[in-house]
Amino acid sequence: MAVKLLGGWPSPFVMRPRIAFNIKSVEYEFLEETPGTKSDLLLKSNPVYKKIPVLLHDDKPICESMIIVQYIDEVWTEGPSLLPTDPYDRAIARFWAVYIDDKWFPSLVGILKAQTDEAKEEAIGQVLAGLKLLEETFEKCSKGKEFFNGETIGYLDIALGCYLGWLRVVEIMGGGLNLLDEEKTPKLAAWANKLCSNEVVKDVMPETEKLLEFAKMLQAKWTQPAQ
Repeated sequence: MAVKLLGGWPSPFVMRPRIAFNIKSVEYEFLEETPGTKSDLLLKSNPVYKKIPVLLHDDKPICESMIIVQYIDEVWTEGPSLLPTDPYDRAIARFWAVYIDDKWFPSLVGILKAQTDEAKEEAIGQVLAGLKLLEETFEKCSKGKEFFNGETIGYLDIALGCYLGWLRVVEIMGGGLNLLDEEKTPKLAAWANKLCSNEVVKDVMPETEKLLEFAKMLQAKWTQPAQ
C-alpha cells in the first residue's frame, strides 16, 4: 500500500491524520509503534524529532500532525475540504490550532503533572480560561453551524477534537472535574458531543477506560520523585 501511517493508539496527534483520512475516505496501513520505544522505521523517517505520527506516502515521509492533515487535504482533494477556502479564515484556523498545541493542551497535561494543590488549581484555571477563549472562537468560526469548519469537520475541529478523550480522562483523574461545562461553554460542549458521535471520529477515538489506564502510567512517571 502506498499510504502508511506510523503511530500509536493513545496519541492525540496520531488521531489527527486518522480523522483526516476517514473524512477523505483514504485507505492506509496503520503501523503501530509500541509506547516507550522507537522503531528503526520511525527513526529513519523522522530523524529530527523522532516522534509520531509520520505519514509515508510512496515512501516519502511527512512529519508533524497538523502538517500531515494539511498535506492530506491538498493531495486528496475529493470529499470535504479540511481548511476554509477564504485565506483569512484559513489563517485564523491555523492560529488557533497553534494556540491549542502551545498553550491549551500543555495546561491540560499540567493538571496531571501537578505536584501541589496550588499547581493543580493554576493549571485548571488555565484550561478553563482557554476553553472560554475557544468557545468565543467557535462562535466566530462556525458561523452558526455544527463545527468550527462549518457544516463539515475540518482543520480546527481535528486540532481540538483529538484531545477530547484526554480531556475526559483528566476530568476523571482530577477527582470528577467538569472542565467542558455545558453552562459555561455550551456551544463547545454541544460541538464536542456532535464530533465524538460522528463516524469519522468514533472509529479512531480511544476507549476511555483504556486511555485512563495509560494516563495513570504516564502520571506515575511524571510525578515520581527525582533521583
